[in-house]
Amino acid sequence: MSDLKFLLLPPTLNVLLVLLGLMLGLRSLLGALLAMLGLVGLLALATPVASHALRQGLEPYPVPMPSQLETAQAIVILGGGRDYDAPEFDWGDAPANATWRRLAYGAHLHRSVELPILVSGGRVHDEHSAEASLMAAALREVFDVPVRWLEGESRNTAENARFSADMLLAADISHVALVSQAWHLPRAVAEFEAAGLTVIPAPTEFASPPPQGWHAWIPRAYHLNQSTRALNEWLGRAWIALRDRLPL
Repeated sequence: MSDLKFLLLPPTLNVLLVLLGLMLGLRSLLGALLAMLGLVGLLALATPVASHALRQGLEPYPVPMPSQLETAQAIVILGGGRDYDAPEFDWGDAPANATWRRLAYGAHLHRSVELPILVSGGRVHDEHSAEASLMAAALREVFDVPVRWLEGESRNTAENARFSADMLLAADISHVALVSQAWHLPRAVAEFEAAGLTVIPAPTEFASPPPQGWHAWIPRAYHLNQSTRALNEWLGRAWIALRDRLPL
């Protein structure tokens, strides 16, 4: 599923539709419709209106109240990717922007509730160092926040949950505040609860509303990226729903 899903996401899906339309011939009704669907769909997904609509439906959790965090025993921060060979840091690779946002909010929570932190992220492409080690270095050197647990074997959200739960339950910790982007948390919460943990969602980076007027309809690469991420989450949620209904 992880490799095949890219065929179902823009821009790859849109390019495939256009190519299929060209193969069938633009003079045929089906060929013209497929080519138009691919092109118009790509432009539509790149608009602020579309990206906001797709992301907003993925963000059911508000920022946790202090009273909700009283039952938490630890903070779990999920990895969100890396930048390779980042020259401005001494670590080689560095956390990607999505990960930095999670780290910043996790550090903020840590200073508020003084709970120990677990960072989770492995080597998706067999990199030299686990993403968790990059996250721990960033928390230590940039935010002056310690990390108690490093989970560096996971390659996706399901493994984030399973491997993190193994470490935390072994330490007699079952209630966690889970930090990730607001659009990612519904799937992450489901995976962590399935792994046996009680989860307090701690979302960050909520979808910004689109600009007013005609600017909301101007396609931009940034919004295409946001739409693609949102569609990836919708696919992930559909896969979890299907998986839960499949016979063991």
